[in-house]
Amino acid sequence: MKFQSSIVAATLAIAGLQSAAAFAPSLSLRTQHGGSRSQALQMVATNEVVVEGETKTKKSREERLKAASKGLQVHCVGLSIHHADVEVRERLAVPEAKWNEASNDICASGDVAEAAVLSTCNRFEVYYSASDERAAMASITKYLADRSGLPVSTLRKNLFMLSGDDAVWHIMRVAGGLDSLIVGEGQILSQVRQCHLHSIEEDGCGGKVLSRLLNNAVAAGKRVRSETAIAKGSVSISSAAVELSEMLSQKDLNLPFSEARLAVVGAGKMTRLLITHLASRGLEKITIVNRSLGRPQELQEQFPDVDIEIKLMDDLWDVVGRSDIVYTATSCEDYVIDEQKMEENGLASGRPIMLVDISVPRNVGEDCNNIPNVVAYNVDDLKAVVAKNTAMRQREMVEAENLLREEAAQYVAWRESLSAIPTINQLQERAHAYRQQELDKCTRKLANANLSQKELEAVERLSRGIVSKLLHGPMSHLRQTESIEEKQRTLKELNAMFRLEEEEEGRRRRRR
Repeated sequence: MKFQSSIVAATLAIAGLQSAAAFAPSLSLRTQHGGSRSQALQMVATNEVVVEGETKTKKSREERLKAASKGLQVHCVGLSIHHADVEVRERLAVPEAKWNEASNDICASGDVAEAAVLSTCNRFEVYYSASDERAAMASITKYLADRSGLPVSTLRKNLFMLSGDDAVWHIMRVAGGLDSLIVGEGQILSQVRQCHLHSIEEDGCGGKVLSRLLNNAVAAGKRVRSETAIAKGSVSISSAAVELSEMLSQKDLNLPFSEARLAVVGAGKMTRLLITHLASRGLEKITIVNRSLGRPQELQEQFPDVDIEIKLMDDLWDVVGRSDIVYTATSCEDYVIDEQKMEENGLASGRPIMLVDISVPRNVGEDCNNIPNVVAYNVDDLKAVVAKNTAMRQREMVEAENLLREEAAQYVAWRESLSAIPTINQLQERAHAYRQQELDKCTRKLANANLSQKELEAVERLSRGIVSKLLHGPMSHLRQTESIEEKQRTLKELNAMFRLEEEEEGRRRRRR
């Protein structure tokens, strides 16, 4: 009987490990996300921003992966165009090239196990996992305060924090384009994908839990765009800027949009999208002002039907002086255009000029509006364009959210399955000890039988084969268990059956 119980223990352990990955498909989401988004968002209300003074060593990537099975929960903290003014967002903006650097800074305290930064024109968000939510939040809040130079009281008014299923639901909606300023816009999916790719780089801080979440979010975003019409006719921030300038051209410039002389400062992705949408409206000529010639020349090749004039930054004020509408889309952290610079360059004479800034941090100072007949718009002014866009997509949003719930449920099911790993590991250790103990006894008894090495190996294989056969039925039952609650009940029974908690407590006492 003792030998049989040892074999059963080994069987459960080995098959348990092999089937850990199979848990996820049968699990279901515990909480429904049908409630309003405003109910889910919780404004950060903690004043505990000082991390206690001890120095903590940052965990290695291997340690973060191992920690994923020890109760890490996913959280999200950040701000977006829905909750924070551009003045606050630009203080926290991080260029994509420095996303991993910021993630490493966040993990440096040791309170945060995994982290990934997503910083765009409309949002700055930190996705992270930690076993101690309170300590992690205090550490991240301190980092944000130090980075932005803003007092905690100001940050508290703008930040939101989400935990667990709410954080999962949030990233799903972000990737699906449902949380964007322009509902259904496609650029955010590419940005979430980059967030995932950066998190799994050698210097990234995305462990097992967080990397899986971001990867699932990308898959969810792709499903939304392929299985619904949410992206049909959708627009990006660039196209919203075009719509805004087209809508207000007659009012602000007393000039039809089709007759306006256009210029754009910068030659990156946003400029490429801007020219794409302008070309769809019959754009024939535009001037690009940039620091170098490389990217503007690439745009010339991409848009052969558009007459693109290229100027360097030395000619900026000449170009602004002869343009009616100037779009700005550079990565510069300081104002490219402001009231003082326009006055110094003779552009405060009263000639109508529209400045449309789609950059974060902003490229155009708000004080430009003080100049007679000059109007300046930034990304926050695009909300008027968005209202019409959102209303047209309400029905598609319902279908999209149904798909996102399925994807969120799959991730949460996988995440819950990780809770079984400690029990499985304990079973594996117990089973290995029992089987080896019984095998050693058997080997000593057979010592006088003059068995060859091959025959001893056959005995070894026999024990393993019996274990596998005995385990087939129990493990099939475990795989067919549908709910998280049933799996947890089964694991609890295994703990009691093999007294795993008692053995673990005994080990702790012996170590003392």
